[in-house]
This record gives sequence, structure tokens and C-alpha cells, in this order.
Amino acid sequence: MTPTSQTIATYARHHDKNGNAIHVRADYAEQSPELVKKLTELIMATRHSSIEESIRDLVAIRTAQINGCTFCLDMHVKQAKIHGERELRLYHLAAWRESTLFTPRERAALAWTEVLTRLPEQGVPDEIYDRVHTQLSEKEISDLSFIIVANNSWNRLNVGFKAVPGSLDSQYGLDKAALS
Repeated sequence: MTPTSQTIATYARHHDKNGNAIHVRADYAEQSPELVKKLTELIMATRHSSIEESIRDLVAIRTAQINGCTFCLDMHVKQAKIHGERELRLYHLAAWRESTLFTPRERAALAWTEVLTRLPEQGVPDEIYDRVHTQLSEKEISDLSFIIVANNSWNRLNVGFKAVPGSLDSQYGLDKAALS
């Protein structure tokens, strides 16, 4: 029997890169294609925002770290490497406050990422907004907020449905990152 693309996709959804069987949940892209299309359009629109690619990469990685989304963390680290991000900065990202490798603009973006990803019970304090606003314009804060919202949405979907890290590398061209 010759495998069809559907049987290959089914196998890929139920096995990791090493062929080990994994427990999977519903395929949200298959079940809600129009909603996935709209969320994809949002993340694609953020590529044309006022926020540069390097900060978008850092924000995506930091959001995935906070949310424990291994699928997104794996994908965004590979994308950042392909985009030319320095490896040491990727290692320092979880401890960006203590690292000297990030610019004031990047620190502002990361602070805003963290506060919007872990919303405080009493809302976002003015002092954080004011500090971020010293580095980013109102337009940039707005655009950055949409980037954070989109990344948090993908994180929640991929964590909730147990997306397999690396399972779409070849489809997304992430094998070019030469990370395994």
C-alpha cells in the first residue's frame, strides 16, 4: 500500500521526530480552519508593523517561555537563528533583566511582553507603561501589543492541543536553522 499524504500527516501527528508514539489531541487547524486562517492573518500582518523583526523574534520566544509552549519556543528560536540572532542572546533571554546583551528598546519590549502575558490582577501599572513609553512610541506600543496578543493566542492553542515541537520544521523551512 502506498502511503497517502493524509496517512503521512496522521502518522506525523501521532509520532515525534524519533518515531515514538505520542498522545495527541484534536487538530485545531483541521477543526477550525477559518479561525486559524484569521489568526494566521493577524500574525502575518504584524510582520508589517512598526516593530522590527529582531524584537518580534525576542517577543515570540519570551512569550513561549512564559507560557511553557515548547512547540512555539522551538519554532521561534529556529526562526530567530535563521534571521541572524546571536545564540548567546537566545540563551540570556529568560534572564534578560540581568543580561547586558539587550538594548533599552528591547528591554522595553520584553517588559511589555511580560506584563501583557502575565496580566496583574490590578491591571498594568502606569509605571510600566510609562517606562516602556520612554523607548517606544504609542504606535509601537500598540503594534507590539498585537504581536504579544497573537503570540499568546498561538501559545495557548499549541499548549492546549499538545502540538509536537519540530513537527512542522520542513513545512516552515525551519530545518535551515541547523538546530536539532
